[in-house]
Amino acid sequence: MPFPPTSDPELFERRGYRKKLRIANFITQSGPAGLWGPAATNSTLLAASEINRRGGILGREIELSFFDAGGDIDDVVRTAREIVSGEDADIIMGSHISAVRVALRKVIAGHIPYIYTPVYEGGERTPGVMAIGEIPRIQSRPAIEWLANVKRASRWYLIGSDYVWPWLAHKATKKYIADAGGRVVGEEFVPLGAQDHSAQLARIRAAKPDVVLISLIGTDSILFNRAFGKQGLGAKMLRLGGAMDETVLLGIGAANTDNLFCASGYFIDAASRDNDAFRGHYESAFGRHAPPPGSIAQSNYEGLRFLETVATRAGSVAARPLLTAAANIDYQGARGNVRIRRGNARMPIHLAEADGLDFRLIQTF
Repeated sequence: MPFPPTSDPELFERRGYRKKLRIANFITQSGPAGLWGPAATNSTLLAASEINRRGGILGREIELSFFDAGGDIDDVVRTAREIVSGEDADIIMGSHISAVRVALRKVIAGHIPYIYTPVYEGGERTPGVMAIGEIPRIQSRPAIEWLANVKRASRWYLIGSDYVWPWLAHKATKKYIADAGGRVVGEEFVPLGAQDHSAQLARIRAAKPDVVLISLIGTDSILFNRAFGKQGLGAKMLRLGGAMDETVLLGIGAANTDNLFCASGYFIDAASRDNDAFRGHYESAFGRHAPPPGSIAQSNYEGLRFLETVATRAGSVAARPLLTAAANIDYQGARGNVRIRRGNARMPIHLAEADGLDFRLIQTF
């Protein structure tokens, strides 16, 4: 992966003299995606603690700082610019919506390595940005094929939040729907923070889809799915969620989760040695009643595990060797073995169906 000529090798050398590895974490603590903030923070702290007990990254103890990525995007960008210009961090890590990533990379890329952890639309090729989340080709395509083959689903209605992830994810999923012999009978994008979904639900009812594919984010998804359930639509059509996890499910409520499916690289109840270890350490650190670390939150844990592996291979956290090593590498996280090839992450994808307030895994692809 080429690195732009604006990078400053001497800057990375100066940062390398620090005893501690300073990581600035842009985690969404407010707005529709803010419900993941507490568990995301916990997951980051857990990974840093584990790595520091192993001696840190290349002998340097991780030192974390946290910034809210859920406010006005211009304010978030201004904070990132100040961090970069002030040489206040060696690495930036982000768990936030893609609209923030697109804005941040303009001031971060080329100056400081930037690890983006959650599910996203794919196609990130900005030099300096490393994305490790699920992309539609590995997340949505097998779920769409399963619903077409097993549930005989052919009519699809797509609804998402009005920003870059749903825009581009829907573009990809339309092809997967067509490849599975289905057709899209409706599509719309809803402004972030919308409270009333009655108009969208009326259009969905009229279109009579077999499946509603939902790319709404955080509390927006909760409000939509609550209203969907209360109108009795759960008994009439299936739902397939994108950025949905156990935290969202708790918000929706058990009475509103009929025929609700989700595809993800991580579920809390996925049975594996890696996940058992992660869950055990998380509970030991934060208690049984801590916010559940669903897929979005857990991705922050994986972000530091990824950095540890990449830095060890590169022998450095300087941009050029770090980015070269990150392009093709395997690492272990709570999802198990994750393979990065040409900058794209691949991992087993699980399809789950909501069972009250839990997800019951029914298929792994």
